[in-house]
Amino acid sequence: MGFLKLTLKPEYRSFSDDIIKDFYIPTLQESVSYKRAVGYFSSTALIEISKGISGLIANSGKIQVIASPQLSESDIEAINKGYKSREEVINQSILDSLDLRTTDYYEKKRLNLLAHLISTGVLDIKIAFIEASNGIGIYHEKMGLLQDKEGNKIVFTGSLNETKSALSYNYESFDVFTSWTNDFERIRSKEDTFDKLWNNDIDMVETMDFPEIALEKFKGYIFEEPDLVMDEKELYRTNIDEEEPLIIGPHMPKQIKLRDYQLEAIASWKSKGFRGIFDMATGTGKTITGLAAVTELFKENNNRLAIVIVCPYQHLVEQWVEDIELFGMNPIIGYSTSKQRNWKRLLQDEVEYFIYGITNHFCLVTTNATFSSDSLQKIIKSVDKDIVLVIDEAHNFGADYLKSKLLSKANYRLGLSATIDRHNDEEGTKALYNYFGDKVIEYTLKMAIDNNMLTPYYYYPILIYLNSEELDLYRKLTIDIGKALNRDEGNFSDSTKFLMIKRARVVAGAQNKIRGLEKQIAKYKNESHMLVYCGAATINDPDYMEGKADEEEKRQIDVVTNLLGNKLDFKVSKFTSEESAEEREDLKGIFAEGKHLQALIAIRCLDEGVNIPSIKTAFILASSTNPKEYIQRRGRVLRKFEDKKYATIYDFITLPVSFDEAKSMDISELHALKSLPLREIDRMVDFASIAENSSVADGLINDIKDSYYLREVDIDDIEH
Repeated sequence: MGFLKLTLKPEYRSFSDDIIKDFYIPTLQESVSYKRAVGYFSSTALIEISKGISGLIANSGKIQVIASPQLSESDIEAINKGYKSREEVINQSILDSLDLRTTDYYEKKRLNLLAHLISTGVLDIKIAFIEASNGIGIYHEKMGLLQDKEGNKIVFTGSLNETKSALSYNYESFDVFTSWTNDFERIRSKEDTFDKLWNNDIDMVETMDFPEIALEKFKGYIFEEPDLVMDEKELYRTNIDEEEPLIIGPHMPKQIKLRDYQLEAIASWKSKGFRGIFDMATGTGKTITGLAAVTELFKENNNRLAIVIVCPYQHLVEQWVEDIELFGMNPIIGYSTSKQRNWKRLLQDEVEYFIYGITNHFCLVTTNATFSSDSLQKIIKSVDKDIVLVIDEAHNFGADYLKSKLLSKANYRLGLSATIDRHNDEEGTKALYNYFGDKVIEYTLKMAIDNNMLTPYYYYPILIYLNSEELDLYRKLTIDIGKALNRDEGNFSDSTKFLMIKRARVVAGAQNKIRGLEKQIAKYKNESHMLVYCGAATINDPDYMEGKADEEEKRQIDVVTNLLGNKLDFKVSKFTSEESAEEREDLKGIFAEGKHLQALIAIRCLDEGVNIPSIKTAFILASSTNPKEYIQRRGRVLRKFEDKKYATIYDFITLPVSFDEAKSMDISELHALKSLPLREIDRMVDFASIAENSSVADGLINDIKDSYYLREVDIDDIEH
C-alpha cells in the first residue's frame, strides 16, 4: 500500500501540527526515495529529519538534498569584487554551518547514522546558488519529493527550511500534493525541475558537489553500527532502559556514582536556595559535583534552566565540554578561537528561544575574558530568571574588573574553588561570599589523601640563599615598601603592590635555585615523570626590571631547560602557554609513557586546571607565598595514576642569608629581613602538615626560627 495507507492533510502548519511525528516519520518510513531542495541548509536539520529515515534505509532508499550556502553580505561582496574565490567562500560557509555538537544519547546516535549514510552513499548533498551577471545570489526554492515502492509520489512545497529552528520553533507551513489525485502534473513538473537542478542543467543556477572537507568532518561521528530502531526508543523513553518521556536538558549519566560528600554538597547547596561555594581540593571532583548540582536544580526548577559556566582559560573550557556532554547537554562553546565559529549567533538564538518559552534549556561554557566582554554580557543579561551561573576557579572573580561582571539577575549561583579566600585581598574575598553565599562543602587535600582520592607524598624543603646582588635589591625594596605603607597609613596602594611584586620576583628568580636544582635532580638521571615548576625571571630580565637587560640573561625556564637538556642530557620539554593545546596534549601523552620524555619544565599554565596525573616527582622553584598558588601546584602533583604509590616534592626555600650569616648579624639588621623566612615557614608548615615525612620539615623549620630569632614570633602575624 505504501503512501496510500497514510492519512495525509493538504496543508501542515507548525504549532497546530506535529510536523515531525505527523508527516516526516510516516512518509519517510514508506519511502524509497527522498529528494529535497531548500533555501538554507544546516546540519541540525539532518538530525531532525533523520526521524523516520530508518524506514527508508530498510527500504534500500536514497536521499538527495540540494541546499543553498548561508552567505553573509560580506561573503557575497568578497566574491563579487574578486577578493576571494567563490569556492573558498562557499566551502567556508558550509563548514561554519555544520554545527555538529553532540547533545544527548540520541543525537549522538543520529549523527552516527547520518555519517554512515554519507559514507555509504545513501545520502548525497549538493550546493546551489544563483549565477547572475551582477554577481552571485542565493537559491531560495523550497520543495520535497518522496516516492514509495509502488511508485506513488508526494510533493510538498512551502516556507519550510531544513533547519532545526524551522522544524521546531518558527511558524512555518507547507502544502502537500499526491500523484494518486489530480496533482499528477504538478508532481511531474517539480520532479523534472529537481532533476535538472541536481544535474546542473538550469540556466542561472549553478549546482556544485558538497565540499570534501565537510564530508570528512562528518566521518568523525562514526562510532558504531547505526541503530535502525531508535525512533521507537526515542518516542517513548529517555534511554533504552527507562520508560519515561524524553526531556532535553541535563541528566545524571548512568556510569557516574556520586560519593557521599558530593551528595552532601549538593543537598547543602539546595538547602541554601541553590547558592553557595564548593571549596574542594584538586582531584576531588569539583566539575562532576557542579554538574550534578546543576542537574538537581534543573529537576527542582520544573525542567527549565539556562546554564552559564565560566572557566579561566580555553583549555579548561574544553575539559568542561567533555563532562557537560556526558551529562546530556549540548554546550555552546564561547571564546575567541572556539571550534564553533558561529557560537555568538547560536547563543543569541538559544537565549531568544529560552526567553520566549520555545525551549526550556541551554548551556554556555566560556572563558573569563569572553564572559566579561560587553557583547556577551549584553546577550546573557537579557535572561532575567531561571538562570544559574557556575564559576570555576571562582577566586579570580574577586578581582575588581571581574567581580563587576557577575550577573545580578542570576537567581542561582555556584562558585567552585579549592582556594576561595584571596591572599591579601579582604575586600575581594568578601565580595565573593556576598555574591555566592557561604561554603556548602569544604573538602581538603588531607581528606582527599586519607580517602585514597589523591596520592600521599614526601616533602623535602631545599634551602637556598640570595646572592649579594639579590640581597641588596631585596633590602632596598623592603625599605621602600615600609615607607609606602607608612605614607598610605598601612593601606596597600597600587604602587605598594608593585613594589611587593618586584620583591617577590627577586625571591622567585633567585639564581642559586639553579645550582640547588642541579644538585638535587642529578640523582634522577635514569628516572622519568618529573616536573620542574619554574618561577619568575632573574632580576636582570627585562620582564622584571625597567630598561634593557644583558643579552646573556635568560628567564629561569630557559636556564633550567638548558641545564637539564644540554648540560645534564635529560630528555625534556617546555610546557607553557606558548605551546598550542594540541602540542600540550601530545606532550602529556608522551610524558605519561615515560620513555622519550623524562621531565616537563612548566610555568603558570599548570596553576589552574591542567591535569598531568603521571607526575611522580616535582621540583618547585616558584617560591610562592600565595596559598592559592602553592596549593594548586601541590594538587597537580598528587593526582592518582597507574603504579603511582606516592609523589615526591622538592620545595626550594629561599632565605636572605645562611644560618651562620644570620647568627652573626645584629638583631636590628636581622629584623629587617625576617618577613621572608616567616613567609617561607608558612608554606613549609602547610606542605609538611600532611606529608608522610613531616618530621624532616619540622626540624628545618626550628633551625630557621633559631637562626633568625623567630621562636617567639607569632607566625600568624607575618609582616609584608
